[in-house]
Amino acid sequence: MTNNEYIRLALKTNTPNYKDIRKRFDSDYMIDILHSAIGLSSEAGELLDAVKKHLYYGKSLDLVNLKEEAGDIAWFLAILFNRLGVSFEEVMEKNIEKLKARYGEKFSEEKAINRNLTNEREVLEK
Repeated sequence: MTNNEYIRLALKTNTPNYKDIRKRFDSDYMIDILHSAIGLSSEAGELLDAVKKHLYYGKSLDLVNLKEEAGDIAWFLAILFNRLGVSFEEVMEKNIEKLKARYGEKFSEEKAINRNLTNEREVLEK
């Protein structure tokens, strides 16, 4: 397969609804959610890159940089949580409730593999 063939075939699966998507982004609500999602992904990549450089290139682990990237992640989460109308506390509590539903009081590989997603969803929707 050539590069051009790949591009031609890949474009067949691209969404044709860009105009509809742009209309949905006229609201600050969706713009902030998109900004947060992209920012979280970018900052998580920067955090992972710092760890990669330590593990694979022998660079010292830059804890100042890791804290800075974690702070950037927290900033994007704050923007997202604000738009979702939830607090850090609410998100943390729901996450622990979900983990308890999944594992009980202790992690196990068996429970990680055989998850009851219906039960976990019910816990999150309460």
